[in-house]
Amino acid sequence: MGPMGLLVARVAGPTRWRSSVSEQSRFPKAAWLPLVSGLSWFWIASGHGIFFTLLTALPGSLLVGSGVAQLIMPGDRRITHYAAFGGLLGVLIALPAFFAVGFWTGLLLMGLSAWSFTAAGAHSLLVEPPADGVPAAIPAIRLSAEIAADEAMLASVMPFLPIPARGESARINAEMSAARELFEEKGWLEKPAAYHGAPPGLDSPTLHGAHVWGIDYEQLTFESGFEPHADEPGRDRWLSYRANRTARAWVMRHRDANRPWLVCIHGYQMGRAGIDLLAFPPDWLHHGLGLNLVLPVLPLHGARKIGRRSGDGFLAGDILDCAHAEAQAVWDIRRILSWVRAQSESRIGAFGLSLGGYNAALLSTLDDDLACAIAGIPLVDIPDAMIRHGLQSAIGGRGPENLDVARMAEIMKVVSPLALESQVPVDRRFVFAAVADRLVPPEQAGRLWEHWDRPRIEWYQGGHMTFRAHPNVRLLVEEGLRSAALTL
Repeated sequence: MGPMGLLVARVAGPTRWRSSVSEQSRFPKAAWLPLVSGLSWFWIASGHGIFFTLLTALPGSLLVGSGVAQLIMPGDRRITHYAAFGGLLGVLIALPAFFAVGFWTGLLLMGLSAWSFTAAGAHSLLVEPPADGVPAAIPAIRLSAEIAADEAMLASVMPFLPIPARGESARINAEMSAARELFEEKGWLEKPAAYHGAPPGLDSPTLHGAHVWGIDYEQLTFESGFEPHADEPGRDRWLSYRANRTARAWVMRHRDANRPWLVCIHGYQMGRAGIDLLAFPPDWLHHGLGLNLVLPVLPLHGARKIGRRSGDGFLAGDILDCAHAEAQAVWDIRRILSWVRAQSESRIGAFGLSLGGYNAALLSTLDDDLACAIAGIPLVDIPDAMIRHGLQSAIGGRGPENLDVARMAEIMKVVSPLALESQVPVDRRFVFAAVADRLVPPEQAGRLWEHWDRPRIEWYQGGHMTFRAHPNVRLLVEEGLRSAALTL
């Protein structure tokens, strides 16, 4: 660890993992930095007019609020979300502040904000208990900054994740009970693969040229044709999502039709070409490695969204909607693969990130001809993620107003990559994950690794959002592609 890493670690407190909140200081040192930073913003802004005061109100409030919260509620991991977000906003707002308050004062505000941002990541190591089977996180300035990036992302997402009202929770529980009875009667809980019907082939999708970020690609669209089973609870609601009925994908093909193909499956809240093609860079995968690419848009994402934001409805507590979204995701992808295979006999691999890692793993259980499956920073337990990031208040008791967590896990079994067996040989299954992931708990990657019979896995010292910054991740992906003869 370098000098700056030691400095951040000292602000955040002891640099080892803590096993429980009770072991932490009631007045953690990490609380004082955002508190001082936020008060500095308010004090300096007060002498520079109403406009600058309003401009600094949000980062100042977040920093002061998170500092006070850490003092009076130490151990609550949500606090570091807002400390990191406040620090990040402070750094961004400090740039125009140089013109309003002068160079040295602006530099002070930027430095305090950046320090608060990084210290939030360092402090997160103290409030997050260690995960079994996950390599230890080694405290360092870079790791703290990467954790803080995850924390800031959570602060921008979590306030908009809906929590079911009490009446809605009762309805969801009733739907889950009915679905549980149906799934057991049909034998789907014992044999989840039987839940998934064989989709028809895709003969003539619509294709037209498109362009984003200087990248030429084709947009593929077709009528999904997916419908939940006739007697499934939530069927009518799912079919009412009209925008979701049109399946979409981004395609990049070489003139040589016999080039191998890679299915690249995006994460939560993505599904737009400008974002998806940044996550799966064509310069690397298409031009550099010579692969044909197809990037499907997951249900409820991108142009298929049903709310204001891409992904709305996916992690909202309506567990039958989650099950139907996953069933439709693999249905659509299997139809797309039938179109690919109709063009050539090329080998096809699957590569997914986060929620896309879930779908790549699930696809590998239903398609017996995939050349490889690469699950990156994978989400594999949706109920666990929903509870961690937004449903705590809906599961506090056993009454009808509280969600039945055990039943949620039972319902999702029919679409869980942990309940079905991958058809890809073990030596062509690959996983990479972050030891300090704050969006998807790293133990979820460990569970997939165990379920997949412990294939090649790469743990990197970082967070969820910054996987692209770690060369060992890229090397693992290329190793996986070579193992499947997709690239030299």
